[in-house]
Amino acid sequence: MTVAAPPVRHLVDLVPGELRRSWAATGRYRDRDLYSLFHQQVTAHPARAAVVDADGTTGYGELDAVVRCLAVGLAGLGVEQGDVVAVQLPNGRLACAFDLAVAALGAVVLPYPVGRGDREAWSLLSRSGAVAAVTATAHGDYPCAERTRALAGDLPQLRTVVAVGDGPTPAGCVPLAALLRADPTRFVPALPDPDGPARILVTSGSEAEPKMVLYSHNALVGGRGRFIGALVGDVPVLRNFVMVPLASSYGSNGTSVTLAVHGGTLVLMPGFSAEAALAMIGSARPTHVLAVPTMFRMIADHPALARYDTTSLRVVALGGAALDATTAARVRDALGCAVVNVYGSADGVNCHTAIDDPPHRADTAGRPNPDVARIRIVDDELREVPRGEVGEITSLGPMTPMCYVGAPELDARYRLPGGGVRTGDLGRVDDDGYLHVVGRRKDVVIRGGLNISPAEVEGLLATHPSVRDVVCVPVPDPVLGERLCACVVADRDLALAELTGHLADRGLEPRKFPERVVRFGELPLGPAGKVDRRAVQAVAAARAGGLSP
Repeated sequence: MTVAAPPVRHLVDLVPGELRRSWAATGRYRDRDLYSLFHQQVTAHPARAAVVDADGTTGYGELDAVVRCLAVGLAGLGVEQGDVVAVQLPNGRLACAFDLAVAALGAVVLPYPVGRGDREAWSLLSRSGAVAAVTATAHGDYPCAERTRALAGDLPQLRTVVAVGDGPTPAGCVPLAALLRADPTRFVPALPDPDGPARILVTSGSEAEPKMVLYSHNALVGGRGRFIGALVGDVPVLRNFVMVPLASSYGSNGTSVTLAVHGGTLVLMPGFSAEAALAMIGSARPTHVLAVPTMFRMIADHPALARYDTTSLRVVALGGAALDATTAARVRDALGCAVVNVYGSADGVNCHTAIDDPPHRADTAGRPNPDVARIRIVDDELREVPRGEVGEITSLGPMTPMCYVGAPELDARYRLPGGGVRTGDLGRVDDDGYLHVVGRRKDVVIRGGLNISPAEVEGLLATHPSVRDVVCVPVPDPVLGERLCACVVADRDLALAELTGHLADRGLEPRKFPERVVRFGELPLGPAGKVDRRAVQAVAAARAGGLSP
């Protein structure tokens, strides 16, 4: 590791201020900061359940009391308005409380999932200029707080590491108990500018280092809040089970949106397993679930499914990875609820199918909602293409983020004049206005000069009746550079010829067929809750290397 970069002093908004103000004038923005909105919910229903987690249920009033203590405690450690505070905690009430405490101080929260190593933590803390880090004492055998404190020698701006969890507090760290002993009567909310910075979302993407994307209070409330609002339907009180990490992009719909915007109940688990998730559904009675498709493939296939009461579910919203129509039908049939396909990213794009869309639309991304993100399909010269043609997906709307943090080169590459975002995704809009995402510009396997889109092949393989889950990854080849490997979770062994025959029956060109197949018991998930493609690729390269094409 090298010496840290200088702290980020100026966080700019690349969306013109007059455009933001027009969204406020038309009601797309509430023009309130996140803590003010949360406190409004506390005042309206202090006894309502705010969080249901592994430790039980916490009401809005109880959670706010913890938030006030943490805010006073963080201020006592020198955290000021505009500072960046990194938070690395498993899903639970404390992760929510720190989110809200940082917002109440007018500081900027940088959540990142537990399970990420020293190198990535150093990169995030360095490039963000974080002045404080809140992290678990340990995650499994990994001593998070101790390792984070050890990084401080290369991070002169990192003044404080707060350790959360059982066991002795590592040397040089501040114990959580010290913050909780703070006097909540000394709390005074900062009331920051709603168009000012509130949260940094971390996305791995395709860059060498994780991208950090800065969102304002208004963009979280008026953009992501409106997205969740479209899924609430006639449910009196939203009970939202966020299975993905709160620290992920999709998980940002937890504290900021479910609690502060909608006054709902947030259901959380510190980690994912299919049976534990089913047990939580049965006991906590969520109405909505946010998850990635692989999680619900595991749930729909679990032999214990029939033992748990899942009748409370109204909507399962699957994002973070492509959802195929076969999986959507499996989940809908197994759980008897609406299945919503969510296309979105930390970079500032969102589109989803509607609760009442017909089943044959399940593998589209739905109709874009310009009150969240106006989507355009453009060519290489950024000219809008005719309807039905494939081009790059761009986005601009109330949820559009401010900028990339500490990465002007990403702003130059991905942001458009006028504030819009280039996603790097390829898509088209059909005659009925539905968005179809067909792949990524960078996410291709190059076989002897031929570009193959894994997403296209995955979508077709998922329709095979024996395939329960699938990702396609490149494996190295000394002659062609790369070959495509199908990594499948299946209820029986599947020969490559059977899979390619299935693809041929669905009209795929033979030159795009996978040339390797590797069977998995289940696909590994990374810290953000998505399929860990790098881990899959490493296994595929080792196991497929000796196979002939």
